[in-house]
Amino acid sequence: MPGPVALVGSGEFLEVMRPVDEALLEGRPRRAVILPTAAAEEGEERVGYWLSLGRAHYEAIGVEPVPLAVLDRADADRPELAAAVAGAGLVYLSGGNPGYLADTLRDSLVWDAVLRAWDAGAALVGCSAGACALTAVAEDFRHPGRFSGIGLGVVADLAVIPHFDRFAAYDPGLLGPFLSRQAPGRVVVGIDEETALIGEGGLWRVDGRRSVWRIAADGTRRRFFSGDEVELSAGMMAP
Repeated sequence: MPGPVALVGSGEFLEVMRPVDEALLEGRPRRAVILPTAAAEEGEERVGYWLSLGRAHYEAIGVEPVPLAVLDRADADRPELAAAVAGAGLVYLSGGNPGYLADTLRDSLVWDAVLRAWDAGAALVGCSAGACALTAVAEDFRHPGRFSGIGLGVVADLAVIPHFDRFAAYDPGLLGPFLSRQAPGRVVVGIDEETALIGEGGLWRVDGRRSVWRIAADGTRRRFFSGDEVELSAGMMAP
């Protein structure tokens, strides 16, 4: 049975998210694969930041970090990088550009290895851009009006807005156009910072400091707090 999928609004590799990560790793190999692919366009320094932060975070909780600098399509098809995913208890896709992340990993050796690890029970986690890329829609909200493309579809018929508690502050006009672009039947959720929406076995629940919001096509919202189950029709793909 596949492991859980965690869609995180923000806070990758920070102390505040330690309880979420520890819960996801419970009963799984203490080995965390870190993929900073979404940040590749931001340069070597930013990629190095995510890899260093992730390494320190997992070492502090007694987990072996496996930083994988998969930065472009050539990297994503390197057999030795794909092989390094095997045996992971958790695979983490950190932030940046969700469209770039999805396009780089799609149909690659590394992505195939990630799906095999997930199918074997590893937790699959995406934060911010990583969360968007795991769903149907990979939209880069840092560049309003620029539609980034399709996601990897691990969670079908779902679209995610990360950093949702700050969303209206940086552009209150983004929500309406985003909702209008969604296919009929697609579920839209907003995930606040330092908060995760976790799906496993057909059930979805909230974990973290803030809230998850289910957003209707007309913009009305229903709020869910940590510990709440969230009713979603969106299912997960077969690995």
